[in-house]
Amino acid sequence: MSSFSESALEKKLTELSSSQQSVQTLSLWIIHHRKHSGLIVKVWHRELKKAKSSRKLTFLYLANDVIQNSKKKGPEFTKDFETVLVDACSHVAREADDGCKKHMERLLNIWKERALYRADFIQQLKLAIEDSNSPRPSASKFDPAEEKKAVKRSYQKIQEEDDDEDDDYRSNASPRNADISATQLTEDLVKALQDLENAASGDAAVRQKIASLPQEVQDVSLLEQIGDVDKEAADKLSKTVDEACLLLAEYNGRLAAELEDRRQLARMLTEYINSQREVLMEREKKLERRTETLLLWIFPARVRS
Repeated sequence: MSSFSESALEKKLTELSSSQQSVQTLSLWIIHHRKHSGLIVKVWHRELKKAKSSRKLTFLYLANDVIQNSKKKGPEFTKDFETVLVDACSHVAREADDGCKKHMERLLNIWKERALYRADFIQQLKLAIEDSNSPRPSASKFDPAEEKKAVKRSYQKIQEEDDDEDDDYRSNASPRNADISATQLTEDLVKALQDLENAASGDAAVRQKIASLPQEVQDVSLLEQIGDVDKEAADKLSKTVDEACLLLAEYNGRLAAELEDRRQLARMLTEYINSQREVLMEREKKLERRTETLLLWIFPARVRS
């Protein structure tokens, strides 16, 4: 299991996806490093604010998983998340649509039902979401100074913009633009193939760790040999099982991510093949036109006949 560091957590939060496997895997890793709960919550809060709007709800799902599943091991995360959740909910709600806000409210209801937080604190969180619905100051009020600036835009300026639009159209329709697009797609495809070289299925070190797990972890019947009196052996095995679960969960998460990467790569390959076919057809048409032009220039009379 990888050791904890702020940069490691930042990387894992960057790679976090909305899939249940991804959320649960990172949640297990975070709970495993619960002695750093204060720093973990601080980094989570910071990265939440930096994340794209479409990913912010996933950060709340991660917090929910950590809060619910860490209770048995200690109250650290429940207390530390309480210090930032009001601001976090307010921030997420400001950029959320109605569908996202419904998911947030459902989350708060679950916390209330399971008594994860006090009722008055849950109410604070709900108010933070509701306050985000308040209309913002309109930026479209009439401003005489701005109106004058708009009137000053000359006919010449408008003509220049029209010319620019024509240039943009010609640029976008040109073969050179197609070449640039194809080049970018090629680079993306090469990078995706290179990334797969470090995929989970090829991680021999982790596979060896899994293969080397003690039989007690894999065969439940062997637990009977420990007996009720051997507390030290039981505690040791419990720790080994926890570490094995974490190792397997993390590896399964990486495998799930690899599977998605391979699906994405398959789509990219299809797109690349189609783009190359289009480029080839365009080049063939261009060659045909130039050949006809050349023939007209060399043998004008013969071509006409």
